[in-house]
Amino acid sequence: VQYAESGGGLVQPGGSLRLSCAASGFIFSSFAMGWFRQAPGKERELVATIDWNTWRTNYADSVKGRFTIARDNTRNTVFLHMTSLTPEDPAVYYCNAVLGTTPVHSWGQGTQVTVSS
Repeated sequence: VQYAESGGGLVQPGGSLRLSCAASGFIFSSFAMGWFRQAPGKERELVATIDWNTWRTNYADSVKGRFTIARDNTRNTVFLHMTSLTPEDPAVYYCNAVLGTTPVHSWGQGTQVTVSS
């Protein structure tokens, strides 16, 4: 199983970024997917999930209304559209298949998001 996250970078407060995660090595369409993030000195936290069949989404309170998770099963890819970024959002962002809120596989490299003026 492999995850290749991309799309991170440096953005000003209030800016937007769109992250992508290409997954391989498992039946992507049969798994709920999640985006996680880990800031320096903090534990990795789940920020958003999308169901495998209903495509129902859930968000952490800290990102609700600002982040949108989506998936494209034809490309085995999950996206995270982030808007109104704040100084509390910088972290390395990772994707993973999830069972409930539990990640299923080993982690990819992640993609770094930095918010600074």
